[in-house]
Amino acid sequence: MASQDEFQRFIFEHSQVRGAWVQLSDSYTGITQQADYPARVKALLGQTLAASVLMSSSLKFEGTLSLQAKGDGPVRLFMAECSHDRFIRGLAQFEEGAATSDSLHELLGKGQMAITITPDQGQRYQGVVPREHDSLAECLEDYFARSEQIATSLILFSDDTRSAGLMLQRLPGGTEPDDDLWQRVNHLASTVKPEELLELDSETILHRLFHEEEVRVFAADPVAFRCSCSEERTHSALKAIGQEECYSILDERGDIEMDCQFCHAQYRFDRNDIDRLFLGHSLH
Repeated sequence: MASQDEFQRFIFEHSQVRGAWVQLSDSYTGITQQADYPARVKALLGQTLAASVLMSSSLKFEGTLSLQAKGDGPVRLFMAECSHDRFIRGLAQFEEGAATSDSLHELLGKGQMAITITPDQGQRYQGVVPREHDSLAECLEDYFARSEQIATSLILFSDDTRSAGLMLQRLPGGTEPDDDLWQRVNHLASTVKPEELLELDSETILHRLFHEEEVRVFAADPVAFRCSCSEERTHSALKAIGQEECYSILDERGDIEMDCQFCHAQYRFDRNDIDRLFLGHSLH
């Protein structure tokens, strides 16, 4: 049986070439069932989730990596986030009945895509992803080549129940004892079929593709859907809105309701809650 919801890193021995594999099933279903996504929007979101997990392999600290795009096309927004401990969440916003293309340009229209790395401690970093290609994988390959100076190959597939990805990277610096290794493993990776990457476990995939190479595989990490929303984070959002605006909403509506777009958790605050938030105690 194929493994479900796992991420795994591997390296080609005696080289600067590394790789990562991910397959999502339960987590993918848990995220995409939060809304009635059209097939093409769901597929794009699945690819984005897989990409966020693969790219999170570069995190050397506790925090999150997110991939987000906004546009004026049928898909107004898509976003996926992966934490250092492989918890993921994601969403897409779209126009009903309008997402009928597999083209990234046609789905997103004019807009921007960015990768944001947010450490739990430290400064947030954001990099712009070029939109000069018509697939998510190619855009991300371009980002790594330009912004990180890392040669990258990315394969992303998604269907109705699974999402999966394979990433190869050649780190800068150093020389390869085998000058043809990078080209060879890229050619081998390009032969993988969607059904293979979506259904087979990592051991089988890596053996099929690279059985003639010397590959070291690291222990797999489980991946799971878990939203990072909380009452504490909602308090921070209320503080960002400001005391005056919060009391204005209370005067108009009687309470403040905030819903998480990722998991649909609901948070409700009455006047006593807002008093405690801004004044440290209740006045009512």
